[in-house]
Amino acid sequence: MHPATSPTANTPATRAHRTPFGRRRLLRGVAATAVVPLVLGVAACGDEASSDPDAPVTIEFFWWGGESRAELTEQALDLYEEKNPNVTINPTWQAFTGYYDKLATISAGGNAPDIFQIDDNGLAEYAGRNVTLDLTPFVESGDIDLSNHPESLTQYGQIDGKQVAVAAGENTPALVYDKTKITELGLPEPETGWTYDEFIAWGAQVTEAAGGDYWGAMDPSSDYKALWLWLRSQGKEFYDGPQLAFTEADLTEWFQFWLDAREAGATPPADVVHEAVGGGVSDQLVVTGKGATSFMWSNQLSELGKSTESELGMVAYPGDPKGQWARASLYWAGSRSTEHPEVVADVIDFLANDPEAAQILGVDRGLPSNIDNRETVQAGLDDPYMTATVEFENALIPQMGPAPAPPPQGHGPLRSTLTTVAESVTYGQASPADAAAEFFRQAEATLE
Repeated sequence: MHPATSPTANTPATRAHRTPFGRRRLLRGVAATAVVPLVLGVAACGDEASSDPDAPVTIEFFWWGGESRAELTEQALDLYEEKNPNVTINPTWQAFTGYYDKLATISAGGNAPDIFQIDDNGLAEYAGRNVTLDLTPFVESGDIDLSNHPESLTQYGQIDGKQVAVAAGENTPALVYDKTKITELGLPEPETGWTYDEFIAWGAQVTEAAGGDYWGAMDPSSDYKALWLWLRSQGKEFYDGPQLAFTEADLTEWFQFWLDAREAGATPPADVVHEAVGGGVSDQLVVTGKGATSFMWSNQLSELGKSTESELGMVAYPGDPKGQWARASLYWAGSRSTEHPEVVADVIDFLANDPEAAQILGVDRGLPSNIDNRETVQAGLDDPYMTATVEFENALIPQMGPAPAPPPQGHGPLRSTLTTVAESVTYGQASPADAAAEFFRQAEATLE
């Protein structure tokens, strides 16, 4: 029973359980947009408030990801319910595309799910809107134990001195490549430490050797993390406090570089790029068989590998590895409107620290935040891609640079702006200089 109570004979026998995986509440498409407020909007009113620690409690839980993540997450939530029989957790999940739109719709009505997944693109935004529950009292009391988490990860979940979220894991960007196809073509595999010029030259070789509708390099010009690492490899940053830390000339150079890469034959045409940019894991080039590389996060290797028959490999992004950093991959946040803050805190602590939960979740959301659990998880991994993820990050950590501060409020909308203006270049609708100017124009209003 939650919190810290033992099961009793009075536990309701009719406690609701979730349906099998095939009937989970996966949200898809336009219809889901209307459904979300109705489905998740009951989070704060599903149970009468009670001082009885054994009283039934229902928690709404919302995240994004693919089917593999959903399987693992539900198994971990099932384990929590087994240990706390008076708590029912209702899960809802969807692909990343549109996730923040739905979360914004839900939150606007004061009905944010009790617990939701968030990343540093939205952390400052939702904390600034007073959507997130202040977890500081629970951290200070030890109800959420962060004593065995890296300090950098703990700090990543803090906004204005408050702990508004807890890191679900640690990861770093990774260039995933189709090892099977590259071997078939008789070409070398990419390597950590390659310059961007070396990467594009290799990509053009792959395209030429494939001799058809297959390209060596993905165009990541619309990807904020690729731009950020490119800047950091030159000793620059994306943000300086609440303002941009790079120049319009920098962004023009970035767009021009990828325009030249397409002209060199290294990257796909605009429609193929758009399909990957706007899609989920199953839409990436290394899965669809349209390209040899995809710019991803290290923890996504396993899910990518389950979506293709090819063997996949992983290296750092092009450029100096010091541009990479160990970041909080995702966070667990609670809703300020929840009627069960103690239960929310307990579930978050469970997901962040419980060894059994860690073994279930593996490295789907990155290396476990709890240091002790990292060794436990690595020793018990039977997924070769998850093992490769751990080995990749462990090998790269000594080469990484210091972590920057979390993005400021407005980063989420600005990320969308980058996608829009970058694709205007990709489709030939704007020059690199004009697209860069438009980005800075919108950034001025977004970050003010």
